[in-house]
Amino acid sequence: MTALSILELVRVTEDTDAGAALHNARDLAAHAERWDYERIWVAEHHNMEGIASAATSIVIAHIAGGTKTIRVGAGGIMLPNHAPYIIAEQFGTLERLYPGRIDLGLGRAPGTDQVAVRAMRRAPNASDHFPQDVLELQAFLGPATPDQRILAVPATGTNVPLWILGSSSFGATLAAELGLPYAFASHFAPDMLIPALEIYRSRFKPSRQLAEPYAVAGINVIAADTDAQARRLATTQQMSFADLVSGRRGLSRPPIDDIETYWAGREKVQALHMLERSVVGSVATVRAGLQAFIAETGVDEVMIVSDIYEHQARLRSVELIAEAMKPA
Repeated sequence: MTALSILELVRVTEDTDAGAALHNARDLAAHAERWDYERIWVAEHHNMEGIASAATSIVIAHIAGGTKTIRVGAGGIMLPNHAPYIIAEQFGTLERLYPGRIDLGLGRAPGTDQVAVRAMRRAPNASDHFPQDVLELQAFLGPATPDQRILAVPATGTNVPLWILGSSSFGATLAAELGLPYAFASHFAPDMLIPALEIYRSRFKPSRQLAEPYAVAGINVIAADTDAQARRLATTQQMSFADLVSGRRGLSRPPIDDIETYWAGREKVQALHMLERSVVGSVATVRAGLQAFIAETGVDEVMIVSDIYEHQARLRSVELIAEAMKPA
């Protein structure tokens, strides 16, 4: 059976502040745990007032503290923004607090704009060292060697599982070479999904962490009791993507009756393309859409993004998605 997981955006809405967004994320995780979701991840984004997960390791601790069994992790940490040593310390600490439940997904994009990159005091070419930084981080999380002069306390020996994230062939190639699980961001970058999965599987080399390739793909899923209700709820995400394309940044907006009154032209075309991997509708519609996605990709795990404005409606969506994934 294909595993089911969540990428939680920790959205700040026009009716909530960042604190409420963080508490809603924790509440969502607690519900998802009861509905048999495998894991919930949060992503590192900076200089975006509508996303409250910039301090990613702290957000993970908050969510893990409100749950008992679901895996909690980063989807991901943008490693070029950090020294691998510091990330090892942070996630080693999380692993000590919540043993066997922490994932560390790694991306090489900055997760922000160049203004924020300068504010973080990171070199513009830091992403060029991504493969070496992954290996350094992995070493800090592994067992100490006899001549090792610096330890990432308390991370040494925790072996926090690493994941490579990507939206192109680069991440697929690296994940295959290092023998790590791979997660593709098809929820906003659909173009290279199938080629990247083929590269990953064909070039995979077994490692101490993973004997066989393990692939996850993101997909936007909005579920409601009827197709019409779901389509209305989906306008929140559609507006967010239109804003992203046009360079507008702001808070998550409540759904509207007709998305055509909001977007047009280039921003509509680009937003629709980015949202190509989406399923919106009732349980029956979602079941058919997810079954088709799994059949096409052969992924081991589906990671849903259910970007809905109102928290109770989002909980309902996540519950219905779990229902849709259950065997007939």
